[in-house]
Amino acid sequence: MTTQVSSTRSREHASTAAVPVAAGERVVSLDVLRGLALLGIGLMNVEYFSRPLRDMGQGLDPSLPPVDYALAWLVYVFVQGKFWILFSLLFGMGFAVLDERARVTGIDFRTLYLRRAAGLMLIGLVHALLIWAGDILVTYALGAVVLLWFRDAEPARQGRWGAALYGVPALALLLMAGMMWVSPEPAQADHSASEAARLALEKARRAEEVVAYSSGSWWDAVLVRGRFFIDNLDETLVFEVFALGIFLMGAWLLRSGAITDPAAHLRLHRVLRFVALPAGVGLALASVSVAVRFDWEADGARALLAMSLMLLASPLMSLGYLSWTLRALQTRVGSRMLGALAPTGRMALTNYLLQSIVGTLVFYGYGLGLWGRVPRRWELLGVVVLFAMQVVASRLWLSHFRFGPVEWLWRAFTYGRFPPMRATSALTP
Repeated sequence: MTTQVSSTRSREHASTAAVPVAAGERVVSLDVLRGLALLGIGLMNVEYFSRPLRDMGQGLDPSLPPVDYALAWLVYVFVQGKFWILFSLLFGMGFAVLDERARVTGIDFRTLYLRRAAGLMLIGLVHALLIWAGDILVTYALGAVVLLWFRDAEPARQGRWGAALYGVPALALLLMAGMMWVSPEPAQADHSASEAARLALEKARRAEEVVAYSSGSWWDAVLVRGRFFIDNLDETLVFEVFALGIFLMGAWLLRSGAITDPAAHLRLHRVLRFVALPAGVGLALASVSVAVRFDWEADGARALLAMSLMLLASPLMSLGYLSWTLRALQTRVGSRMLGALAPTGRMALTNYLLQSIVGTLVFYGYGLGLWGRVPRRWELLGVVVLFAMQVVASRLWLSHFRFGPVEWLWRAFTYGRFPPMRATSALTP
């Protein structure tokens, strides 16, 4: 099932013009993984189409009915934090694919990639400000620029840098949590004036979100999104460090051949499937045994310990998911079933934005206004139904067109001209 990038197998003249990657040059397994990641991201994001984004990091809602709580627990343990990592690994792999192709064709990769990052930044800003505040594309665009600094590093060094950028901060947080747990600070009866003011402002901002999203106009929501974007710039920059680490690990996996030729890297994949994944699940279960609801003010040590354990668990589980998917693609049944996700992955950017558009129109006040009214079980079922529709629609679209609509605009911005949109032949599995 896995298809090699044909442009890396033949040398072309250095003056070859910069053109988008053709369908026949794509690594099909990456498109399958993107489709799978899109489902996971939808299952995670749907909660925050009907809940304030400032509640992120607060854990599970204890008021949920038992069935909904159990489903939320499963998503928290096995989905949340795992599929943005899978998507980020794929982003790093995409960087490596484009880099290899640029080295073959002799194009000015740095200029081209900066234009690509700028286009992604514009799309991300439109998403974050006009559609949904829980955007990740701006982070990706910023990380794309930093990735250029590591372009000429050897694959193994990229992997080591990636592991360090993600692992060192996560381990530092775990150590800090352990120290706080062993030697807790005595509880303070009163907050300082500045701390009380901060908590009051955070409470007010959360209330603004609830009012604007549940019953406000589209413009009310835009204003709150803009404030959220500005207020969270510092957290975005911190998150950028973790994301950059994952990007580099993805670039290493692609350049090492572990993705395009998994049969030649059996030992690595066995480690990912039978060591990394179980270890990640163990850490995740340890995390939820510490806490699933975080009270950062009253018990910061417990919250930080649970969070840091989950931070360490997530990439291990994501890598395990990735390896098992590649293994399934090597079988006839897995190839047919998972191969159906490839068109969805080819249109991942369009489908990602479409999930946000549908989610906000269903739950926000300027849409159907179902904010806070839909049980968790129906939220998750709705994501599955929407994703199934996207799988079918993506296949139909790509049987007539070469790119998804947003991908087409992104490529036009990147290459400075509109690429042909009509497909020359029908989509093949």
